[in-house]
Amino acid sequence: MTKAPADLAAFRACLTTLPGSDSGAEDAARGRNGSLTKPPGSLGRLEDLAIWYAGWRGDARPRLERPQVIVFAGNHGVTARGVSAFPPEVTVQMVANFEGGGAAINQLARAFGAQMTVVPLDLDRPTADFTAAPAMTEGECAAAMAAGWDAVDPGADLLVTGEMGIGNTTAAAALAAALFGGGAEMWVGRGTGVDDAGLSRKAQVVTEALALHGAALDDPLDALARVGGRELAAMAGAILRARMLRIPVILDGFICTAAAAVLERAQAGALDHSVAGHLSAEGAHGRLLEHLGKAPLLSLGLRLGEGSGAALAIGILKGAVACHSGMASFAEAGVSEG
Repeated sequence: MTKAPADLAAFRACLTTLPGSDSGAEDAARGRNGSLTKPPGSLGRLEDLAIWYAGWRGDARPRLERPQVIVFAGNHGVTARGVSAFPPEVTVQMVANFEGGGAAINQLARAFGAQMTVVPLDLDRPTADFTAAPAMTEGECAAAMAAGWDAVDPGADLLVTGEMGIGNTTAAAALAAALFGGGAEMWVGRGTGVDDAGLSRKAQVVTEALALHGAALDDPLDALARVGGRELAAMAGAILRARMLRIPVILDGFICTAAAAVLERAQAGALDHSVAGHLSAEGAHGRLLEHLGKAPLLSLGLRLGEGSGAALAIGILKGAVACHSGMASFAEAGVSEG
């Protein structure tokens, strides 16, 4: 399937036809791992990562040479409720910074040899304030998911999705609550650095949104439309497209993980091609990862977003693949296995 699904019903149908990992390549990679010049298990989780990557790429001795980082940007009507320490104009300003190469994610993408793409999503047309109406219509949500789908390079061999959108930690908190239950206080955090009053406003906003949309939040894609944002929908669309292409994904922080969780809640196993790049300083991120059964590769106290933590983890995965595919076996090296 190359063309993006046309509506949310088509995205739901797509989620029922997900390709799996290549078990033959995975078994062969596991066999190769057992023959390499090292004590069994001595590279720890790097060994598991390399075997996982080999399975999704269908190659027992893969290479990782064309990672892609996509940063999606959207604006949120809920910022009118005072949920962020920064004004919504910052989203547009940061997009210009991304395009000019001046942001942290630009440096990290360059450092790890990743192609970087920036996708602004109707920045002059914020989503609706989801305490008063759905953030997006079904059509708007599907269009944002399609934008994410279309942004994925079919020639990439790894995907990282990042985001920029003032107010989007509030949307992510509301979405996480819709997907996994629990009160607003379980999911809201300080985001861009709001004070105690701002944190209280965020919790109130999420509580109001959950009450307004009620049972309509039971369907994960409907929840994405009602309390999410365009950049969250685009990340979900990109991660789904990567699955259809068997491109492995490294998930970023709280916002990215909330977007990805929509797919997993809609179809169990939808994130099997994904690993968690890091544990962010946004408190609820760890709780989300626990729900998804994803152990983070890094824990560095990051809370920037942009895909920065996942981009750092590209280096971890590159190291895993390089060791697996580049090391000699005991037979090749003429080393006794003991």
